[in-house]
Formats: sequence, structure tokens, C-alpha cells
Amino acid sequence: MALVEQEHMNEAGYRLSEASPGDFIALLKPRVMSLVVFTAFVGMAMAPGVPNPLLAMIAIAAIAVGAGASGALNMWYDADIDAVMGRTKSRPVPAGLVTPGEALAFGLVLSALSVVTLGLLANLVAGALLAFTIFFYAVVYTIWLKRSTPQNIVIGGAAGALPPVVGWAAVTGTVSIESLILFLIIFLWTPPHFWALALFKSADYERAGIPMLPNVAGHAATKTQIFVYAVLLALSGLLPVWAGFAGLAYGAVATVLGAGFLWYAWRVLRMPEGDQAMKPAKSLFAYSLLYLFVLFTALLAERLAAGLGFGG
Repeated sequence: MALVEQEHMNEAGYRLSEASPGDFIALLKPRVMSLVVFTAFVGMAMAPGVPNPLLAMIAIAAIAVGAGASGALNMWYDADIDAVMGRTKSRPVPAGLVTPGEALAFGLVLSALSVVTLGLLANLVAGALLAFTIFFYAVVYTIWLKRSTPQNIVIGGAAGALPPVVGWAAVTGTVSIESLILFLIIFLWTPPHFWALALFKSADYERAGIPMLPNVAGHAATKTQIFVYAVLLALSGLLPVWAGFAGLAYGAVATVLGAGFLWYAWRVLRMPEGDQAMKPAKSLFAYSLLYLFVLFTALLAERLAAGLGFGG
């Protein structure tokens, strides 16, 4: 049996693998895709006008497929470093379940399908923005920034922040200050979210040779940067109220969430050097996911309530 498995692994690069549908779904990074779809949907919901429901569903599906394509291309290129990191070594390509060629072809086909679908059925602006998002994540972030600079997450975070802009454009065919504010919130959220992870996974990144901020600048500098970004994020969360496309209910939620983010970031800042448990960093990482979901849910709920006549 072991001999058969070894032979399969040796031949994996030269013939089609025996990957299951589930292995290809895993290439799409479903958890990341769900966040992309949700923020894109909020971008669509916040846009003026009422889109055709069928076209809206097709647009969301296209954005989801585009996000999945980015994930597949990322896993294709990063298979070598994924294989040495504890949290990624079981991904389909390093685990030998999907060949690199299959992952590349899968990602390219889905990229083209998603961009063409969104461009033709929604509008060319939305299609172009989706194409740029995929390119930025797969090429600018994955191939260039990730292995070359500790600012990889800061600059590369633009790709993850674009879905609400794409969603807005799918309805309006334009990019507006409102959609750019949604972009800014996610853009400022990304560094403290991933640097919290990098603090308690620094050994993984060290083995892989990825220049994450804790490995390059040290934990003290990383903790300071996390707090600085937490302050900026808490302030940016209030911009929808300032810009006039969110009300006091959202503002109250954003204030409480921002204060919570600052508290968790302060705990990280005060975390003793050499703390092996890393509980404050783990808590901030978990809270950051809740923060973004609840913040965008508050925007969506307020907009839906207004549409039903329960608000301004």
C-alpha cells in the first residue's frame, strides 16, 4: 500500500490526480470566499437603486467565483511554503491531492469565467474591477509582495478590500466615495487582523521564509503597529455616518465595536515579551473577524430597515 502511495506521489506532476470535488472546493478557500461574498453583497445593498434580483444573484456568484479563483492561484504558487507551515500543509496542492498544473488551470479558467460573466451581465466597470482584484491578489500580493516585504499584508490588503467596491459597481457602474469608504475600512482592518495571527504563528512564517512583520521588525514593533491601525480602524468605522450613508444606529454599533477593537489591541500592546501563550493576540484575531462581520451587518440591517420604512 505504501509503495502504491509513493508511486502516486512520484507521478503526481505528470498525470491527472485523483482529486475529489471536495479537493477543488478547498482550493477556493471557502471561508475567505464567504467573507468576500458578504462584503460584496453589502456593497451592492448600499448602492443606490434596486438591481434586478436575478442579475444581482449572478453578480454575487461571479464575485464569489472570482474570489475562489484567486485562492486557487494563490495555492498553486504558494505550494512550496504551504508545505512547511502547520496551518497550510494539509491544503490540496502540498498534500498531493491536486497537482500544481490542475490548480493553475482551475484558477485561470474560473478567473476568466467570473470576469467575463460579470462584465457582460452587469457592466464593464464591475468586470474590470474584478479582474484587477484577481490580478492584484494572485500576482501583486502572492507572487511579488508576500515573499519580499514585511508590508505584504498592508499593500496586499487592497485585494481583500475591493469586493464592496465591485459590488457597488455591479449595481451602479461607478466607483463612489461610499464604496471607497467601505474599501478603507477593510483595508485598515487587514493589517491588525493578520499581524495578530502572525504573532502567534511567527514560527510557521519563519520556517517558510515569509517576511511577516513580527519576524522582521520584532514583536514590540508589531504590537505598536497593531495598536496604531486599531485607532485608524475605529475612526474609519464612523466614516459612513460622516458621509451620510449610515445613521445613528450604525454609528452606535461602530463606536462600541471600535472601542472593543482598541481594548483588544491595547491588551496585545501590553502583552509581555516572551509570552508563549499569546492569548491577547489570539483574542484579537478572533475578535477582528467578529468586528468586520458585525460592522457590515449593521450597515446592511440599517439599510434594509430604511427600505422597509423603519428609518430615514
